[in-house]
Amino acid sequence: MIDHRRLGRELDLFVSDPLAGAGLPIWLPAGAAARHAVEEYVRELERRSGHQHVYSPPLGKRELFELSGHLGYFADDMFPPMRLSADDEFVLRPALCPHHALVFRARGRSYRELPLRIAELGGMYRSERSGVLGGLSRVRAISLNDAHTFCAPEQVGAEVVEILGLIRAAHAALGVRPAGFRLSLRGPGEKYVGDDAQWARAEALLREALAGVEYVEAPGEAAFYGPKIDIQIVDAAGRESTISTIQVDFDKPERFDLSYTDSDGGRRRPVMLHRSLVGSMERLFAYLIEVHEGAFPAWYAPVQLVLLPVDDGQADAAADLARRATEVGLRVAVDVAGSLGARVRDAARRRVPYLGVLGAREVADGHLALRLRGGHALAPMPADAALALIGGQVAARAADLLPQG
Repeated sequence: MIDHRRLGRELDLFVSDPLAGAGLPIWLPAGAAARHAVEEYVRELERRSGHQHVYSPPLGKRELFELSGHLGYFADDMFPPMRLSADDEFVLRPALCPHHALVFRARGRSYRELPLRIAELGGMYRSERSGVLGGLSRVRAISLNDAHTFCAPEQVGAEVVEILGLIRAAHAALGVRPAGFRLSLRGPGEKYVGDDAQWARAEALLREALAGVEYVEAPGEAAFYGPKIDIQIVDAAGRESTISTIQVDFDKPERFDLSYTDSDGGRRRPVMLHRSLVGSMERLFAYLIEVHEGAFPAWYAPVQLVLLPVDDGQADAAADLARRATEVGLRVAVDVAGSLGARVRDAARRRVPYLGVLGAREVADGHLALRLRGGHALAPMPADAALALIGGQVAARAADLLPQG
């Protein structure tokens, strides 16, 4: 069975070391390169859609999480407070939304600024039991692609529809295959905040945004502050989990006393939308490693091109071409150790998308003989043309290694 933990070891993507601690994986250079490419893409997608990015600390004073409701409703999933003195306690945050509420209230806000879309790829922490931890799919330190939109009530429906479009775009680029949509609702019990009218209004808004989309209802799966749309994936073992989410929250704006000046000069309470396009980097890559079997699309492959000089006579030419490839933005490596056949097999094992063979004839002609992942060989072509071909597929974030059509 395909298992991202095994592939992660074989491809040197990440490591879990008992000395670091369970649920605290370390991203190795290859995994970090792939993750960085995905993070750049997601930030650019968000920037183009009007999001403003911030940085906020991964911990805060105990009072912050008392105010947000997390300590009252979510404490079992949080690490214990860190006491610096009798009246000074800090908590590792289990979510980014309290800090983003502070971003909104950093100064006075006008209706002209709405919707205000605040985004961050930030750290948060959950005190998961050791028995449920595994690889990247369930961790204690989470790097979340998160955002919070502050908007007027009448803007909520259009914002949710816009977010669904961004989620679809991100999934298509990354190769995510959603297994279904879920409308997560309140269940029995007292773990929820807010009144019935708020919940009914939030549910109605999400149902309206899901018009024409097939979904299932999941009572008891709502966040403690509001209902949500969850987009599900299924891993290689058949386990279902959430990768993307949109949540409507009337509670946090009240708790933090958030307001904006409306067109009539009056003070109004915004609605807060929580959303994640691709979830956490950890769960996302656990899925991507398995769904692609380690053979990522070229645009986020750790090494996009490996150059293989046939013998020592082409080593300098390979080093020069690697420099040129790096300058045009490609991730490139030169492999000179062992026979050519062994190096070709090693590149295939590492799922490198493009192999460039440099023999004496190629060097003399200024050409490069490209082989694609999977074994298909192209006729030797000018080296600059080869780099342009690879660069074009990477820039287009194409799923295929050659232009189509």
